[in-house]
Amino acid sequence: MTPQSPRTLFDKLWQAHVVHEEPETPTLLYIDLHLIHEVTSPQAFEGLRRRGLRVRRPERTVATVDHSIPTKRGPIQDALAAGQISTLERNAREFGIALYGTDHPQRGIVHIIGPELGLTQPGMTIVCGDSHTSTHGAFGALAFGIGTSEVEHVFASQCLLQQKPHSCEVRIEGKLSPGVGAKDVILALLARIGIGGGTGSVFEYTGPVVRSFSMEERMTLCNMSIEGGARAGMIAPDDTTYAYLAGREFAPAAFDGAVKKWGTYRTDDGARYDTTITLDVTDLGPMVTFGTNPGMGAQITAAVPDPSAIGDASQRASLQKALEYMGLRPGSRLSGHPIDVVFIGSCTNARINDLRQAAMVMRGKKVAPGVRALVVPGSYAVKRQAEAEGLDRVFVEAGAEWREPGCSMCIAMNGDEVPAGKYAVSTSNRNFEGRQGKGSRTFLSSPFTAAASAVTGRLTDVRSML
Repeated sequence: MTPQSPRTLFDKLWQAHVVHEEPETPTLLYIDLHLIHEVTSPQAFEGLRRRGLRVRRPERTVATVDHSIPTKRGPIQDALAAGQISTLERNAREFGIALYGTDHPQRGIVHIIGPELGLTQPGMTIVCGDSHTSTHGAFGALAFGIGTSEVEHVFASQCLLQQKPHSCEVRIEGKLSPGVGAKDVILALLARIGIGGGTGSVFEYTGPVVRSFSMEERMTLCNMSIEGGARAGMIAPDDTTYAYLAGREFAPAAFDGAVKKWGTYRTDDGARYDTTITLDVTDLGPMVTFGTNPGMGAQITAAVPDPSAIGDASQRASLQKALEYMGLRPGSRLSGHPIDVVFIGSCTNARINDLRQAAMVMRGKKVAPGVRALVVPGSYAVKRQAEAEGLDRVFVEAGAEWREPGCSMCIAMNGDEVPAGKYAVSTSNRNFEGRQGKGSRTFLSSPFTAAASAVTGRLTDVRSML
């Protein structure tokens, strides 16, 4: 018997889920877990009805409401949002799917409750009609977003046709300074490679910095892999992963046996990636974006770049357009720029550690006059834990709004949005034109930076406050 060649983590998971493959055609992959929400699932359910089909594996499908649901208590005022939510509730009942609905005590953002419940596990293939499904790769899963037609395909077959991506190691070296975290690392990576630098690849994050991260930080890192063009982001499971999953509701009953198997989900010694990117974060400071995609970012101490210094004509025009939309002058300092709104939340940064970081900065201080600050926990589990620790009181006493779980101001389709022309510091993952409201202007940052900016009323280097 010929010994098997060393394989990457990605290769192991891909090969373990192949149902059928032929040369020069997409591979048919088996899907272990299908997560759905109210925005991208209705058309897929209607497709099943038209074809007279059922959901093939309803026990491997889990639904929640997160995008459209308001984060203020009370009846849903928006008719479209109310319709999306009621439609999901009806579809879940009809097709026998577990639903974490409006009043469910474990409801939350889909990419937060999956790990919280122990649904997300090493070695799985996980899909969702949402681009930030890459979050779940932090557990050593192959997780990626899919389109509505693909949602229907998974409903009907529990399989999916996919072209195999390349493998890309992203090795994080060095040691982070206080006030600098996973969000700064991923923004620094995106600033270096751009929004297309990972196109056609799956990132595997490696190195001592990644190993030192908590699961919450690893999820932040993997969450924004898609913003660099990658199909997915992954981190091999280890003791940190196992400790997080132990005791979760849907963790395996034979946990020790599962851990033994999970330990094989790592890149073998001698395995070769198609490409490798190395990022040294020793001198990294807090990052913020200045443009209209997540790759337009710099350290908060830097100046706004000058388009005239860029040789490539298309890149120069893109930056010029972004700065015009953002109302930023080349050469001006990022630190000190006035802001109007702060949003702490989203599937990127609405976990308990994120809220602890924000509270550390805001404790005993006040939100600056004229600034509106929203703090939105990612799930009811996060909300309960934050309230048990008194974090909600820190935010409320500072003058921030403490909300119910949901996607909130990340996507501005639920009543939470930034007015046109106003500047927001946001812990979310995208800063496209109009993402947080028509005409809104977004600086992406970490919870540390967002909280510091809330209390000063301007972009602030949190290191001056720690």
